[in-house]
Amino acid sequence: QLVQSGGGMVQGGGSLRLSCTAEGFRLDIYDVGWFRQAPGKEREGLSSISHRDGSTFYTDSVKGRFTISRDRDKNTVYLQMNNLKPEDTAVYYCAAPAFEDLNYMNYRDPEAYDYWGQGTRVTVSS
Repeated sequence: QLVQSGGGMVQGGGSLRLSCTAEGFRLDIYDVGWFRQAPGKEREGLSSISHRDGSTFYTDSVKGRFTISRDRDKNTVYLQMNNLKPEDTAVYYCAAPAFEDLNYMNYRDPEAYDYWGQGTRVTVSS
C-alpha cells in the first residue's frame, strides 16, 4: 500500500512537503503520480515521475512551484510544494500504475493508476 504523510495548514507563500512511501513492495519499479481534489471539483493530476529515467511531468498550475522527486533508499516519492496559494487547498493523493509507464498524455488521468495513497489534506490560508 501507499502511505502518505506531510500536509497540514500553511499561509500563502509557504511550503510543504508531501511523502508517499510504499509498504510491502518496491516503489522504485513504478512510475508515481500526484493528484489533488478540492471540494466540489474533480481529481486533478499534478505531476509524475518515471521509474526508468526519473523524467517528470507537471501540469501548468504547479509548474515552477512544485517538485516531484524520489528517494529509492527510503522507498518514497516526495512532492515539494513552494509558494503555496489558497487555490492549492485540497486533499492530495499519490498513486502508481500497476503496469503502465506514464507519459505526457496519461499522467493526469486517474484511470491510468491502480494504487492510491490514503490522501492528505493541505490547507493554504490567504
